[in-house]
Amino acid sequence: MEKEVIAAILIISVFLVLLFLRTPIVFAIGFSTVVTIMYLDIPLMMVAQMMVKNVNTFILMAVPFFIIAGEIMSAGGIAKRIVAFANALVGWMRGGLAMVNCVDSMFFGGISGSSAADTAALGSVVIPMMVEQGYEKEFSTNLTMATSVQGILIPPSHNMVTYSLVAGSISVGRLFLGGFIPGILLGVSMMIYSYYVAVKKNYPVGDKFSFKILWKTFVDAAWGLGTIIIIIGGVTTGIFTATESAAIAVVWAIFVTFFIYREIPLKEIWSILGRALHTLGIVMILIGTSGAFAWVLSYLRVPAMIAGGILSVSKNPIVITLILQLIMLFLGTLLDMSAIILIATPILLPIAANIGFDPVHFGIVMMLNLGMGLLTPPVGSTLFIGSAISGIKIEVLSKTLLPFYGVMLLVLMLITFVPGIVMFLPNLLMPIK
Repeated sequence: MEKEVIAAILIISVFLVLLFLRTPIVFAIGFSTVVTIMYLDIPLMMVAQMMVKNVNTFILMAVPFFIIAGEIMSAGGIAKRIVAFANALVGWMRGGLAMVNCVDSMFFGGISGSSAADTAALGSVVIPMMVEQGYEKEFSTNLTMATSVQGILIPPSHNMVTYSLVAGSISVGRLFLGGFIPGILLGVSMMIYSYYVAVKKNYPVGDKFSFKILWKTFVDAAWGLGTIIIIIGGVTTGIFTATESAAIAVVWAIFVTFFIYREIPLKEIWSILGRALHTLGIVMILIGTSGAFAWVLSYLRVPAMIAGGILSVSKNPIVITLILQLIMLFLGTLLDMSAIILIATPILLPIAANIGFDPVHFGIVMMLNLGMGLLTPPVGSTLFIGSAISGIKIEVLSKTLLPFYGVMLLVLMLITFVPGIVMFLPNLLMPIK
């Protein structure tokens, strides 16, 4: 057996064994990389060089800024204002609070860019409200978690920035635009399912629609919602880059949180920055170690072997597409979303491109696919947060989430096989010249 084949088996085996032993993903990636490089007699300095190379890029500076902006906005009273605005907008319908839950995630997801932040900030407000009005706690929690995935699709999303980097500096602006319609489609699909459940279980109708209240709550929430306009408007018009827009978003978040809403004192900025730094530390070291891991895989021609294996199963683009989806869904149940983007993109994107996927289209498909993984055990971070807020065991939530998985899977298939849903806005507003 050739040395390279043994090394390929070694790196994958060590990685999987460490995962099975519940070793933190960063250590699993790093240790398997080091062991394989030592086996291949490659200088260990290559690990450090690849790690530094992977984090030493200008576009990656957008990630810490988006994380900081999301943390500030999550802590500053924006969540309850968005809930109030969403309630005035759609709360009058049958199952009004369920509709509110869907709509407020559209808005808040476009501010935080994070499923976990969306669930933590909005769940603590909406879930008790829904339970108080007679909604089942499991349904309320599951809806909150499922709709939070919109935060990954509706920009800004630091996961899209990471994908852009790994995919070869794909336009972040085009990725942001590509996520808009799928994100809204996911929200509308959840609203339709929620309405069906509300009618079936006779959930209450909200207060009558009032344009006066709608306007008042919109004005109150507009400062926070302005973040979306600043970021997307600036990037798509070319006024500033994604990194510059992220920095401006931080300044805007500080201004709105501490000088407009003023619900928390300025001294809280240190605890907010501490939480952001904790998240950033995890993300950055993961990006670094994944860069070294991906380099070794590429050196051993593992992506080519995997591509050959998939293509040997079938030449039919539909079959290959479904295989790619299954691979991502499976990985999403085992690994953190950022890790999958960093490790799997160099392997799966060339296969997808070979059957006609635009990199932007594939990126949005990957975001939704992996977003479903955030709701699945054993590593679903959003699932853990929803369980902690509601007090319901993860095992119970996982079972009652099945209908929501079905809705998300339907949307996933739609955006996969109807590329225009993703590509309409990027091609209209930021066409490739």
